[in-house]
Amino acid sequence: MSASDDLPVVDTLAELTGLVERHQGLYVRWSRGPGADLADVSSTDDLTGAPMPGLSANPLDLEEWWQGRPVQVWVARRLYDYSHLPHEKGADVRPWVLKGRETGRGPDNEPLVADVRPLCWIDARTIDEARAEVDRQENAWGPLRRTGS
Repeated sequence: MSASDDLPVVDTLAELTGLVERHQGLYVRWSRGPGADLADVSSTDDLTGAPMPGLSANPLDLEEWWQGRPVQVWVARRLYDYSHLPHEKGADVRPWVLKGRETGRGPDNEPLVADVRPLCWIDARTIDEARAEVDRQENAWGPLRRTGS
């Protein structure tokens, strides 16, 4: 790992949930890590190849409409929604948590984040816990995965 990738690791869903409960403005990003991303803080639109003004990331902050529901379920869903990315973009793609400033929206309406400060990696066991949490919910849900026609 490069120096910027030498981050603490969140080992459990409960630990990540605690981080989200204590801090506002956190995002999760699935990529090869800060070392690869911070040299040029720009994502690229997969369809057109257009550079975007920030890194594609997903917010971990709770929305008001969540109204007292379990934070752990919220966090699990935010992780689960994009858990297919390592299978599609490469086994070295991993989730990590960052703070930053939103500069716009990407083509999937995801925040684009600049002034990025990496905080921690998310361990694969945490993703497994997120899947299990989503599976325990009453309604069926799947990751936000595109399939070719």
